[in-house]
Amino acid sequence: MQATLDALRDAVRHASETRTPLRLRGGGSKDFYGQAMDGALLDTRAYRGIVEYDPAELVITARCGTPLAEIEAALAEKRQMLAFEPPHFAAPGQASSATLGGAVAAGLSGPRRQSVGALRDFVLGAQMMDGHGEVMSFGGQVMKNVAGYDVSRLLAGSLGTLGLILEVSIKVLPTPFGDATLRFAMSQAEAIDRINQWGGQPLPIAASAWHEGVLHVRLSGATAAVRAARTRLGGEAVAQDEGVAFWQSLREQTHAFFAPALQGRALWRVAVPPTSAPLDLPGSQLVEWSGGQRWWLPDAGLDGNHAGLVRGIAQAVGGHATLFRNGDKSVGVFTPLASPLAAIHARLKATFDPAGIFNPQRMYPGL
Repeated sequence: MQATLDALRDAVRHASETRTPLRLRGGGSKDFYGQAMDGALLDTRAYRGIVEYDPAELVITARCGTPLAEIEAALAEKRQMLAFEPPHFAAPGQASSATLGGAVAAGLSGPRRQSVGALRDFVLGAQMMDGHGEVMSFGGQVMKNVAGYDVSRLLAGSLGTLGLILEVSIKVLPTPFGDATLRFAMSQAEAIDRINQWGGQPLPIAASAWHEGVLHVRLSGATAAVRAARTRLGGEAVAQDEGVAFWQSLREQTHAFFAPALQGRALWRVAVPPTSAPLDLPGSQLVEWSGGQRWWLPDAGLDGNHAGLVRGIAQAVGGHATLFRNGDKSVGVFTPLASPLAAIHARLKATFDPAGIFNPQRMYPGL
């Protein structure tokens, strides 16, 4: 791998010297996410492989180009998993191209995020190449190692704008022995109220999703705990295979709700306090994470610029909105930062990438 690392370093140093923007890219499964990409392609997939995996310590370390599927297969052999469920976004019937580096750079988490936390919460340490071609190490391989811990987490969701993520150490969790899915017919308001009530009780709720009058709840944990929760909550039991497929369809956005977005319709991701009342947005909605994540597909006939409407509604309840797929990206994919936060972002960018070569403007115009 040293020759591959040297080639990456040479490419970064040349780009920095010539002020040539670089488009950092693994499998390309998240190309749609963020502002428009720019720069010469720097493919990271050759720098791959699991560096270390200690099932007893619940940690795996791998290089950026390592396929997510390879990591998940290694974990499955030991009945362990990436609990935050990073999406692969592979087309139906096609093999996943997603890589670990891309997953961390995108910072996206799946349905279990409401119970286990986000991807950034599982990042223990990382190696990154800065704009000078220098390799920097942050964090470690255990939760107690806090040296540079926040910098490691900072890379999660940075979309490659700070530097080239080379290697990441991730905390993993055992795969639950018990798993069941229940569904309930109820309105969105009832579902938000009910799932937050249940969330305050000792119940093994791993995920929840509401769409078109139906609330799905996933129970995961010890077999006895799942069995007791099924009896206590009631509802209609979903067949095991059907339940697994349902949560997978949300994780990979192959559920029918997302079909218009895959065909070009704008898709907004709205993050709000979980107990927020249903949002008055014209179109279709799918609610996840106990109400904390609301997906919105605007009505087809609605004016093309939805940013003012959705961001105003989200801000009114203490949330924010992201243009997740398609739409007019000139409005800004992510909610514009307040001046103090924008200044912090600019200083971080200047510190790690003084020549401004890494994925320029992928997060915010001008950054």
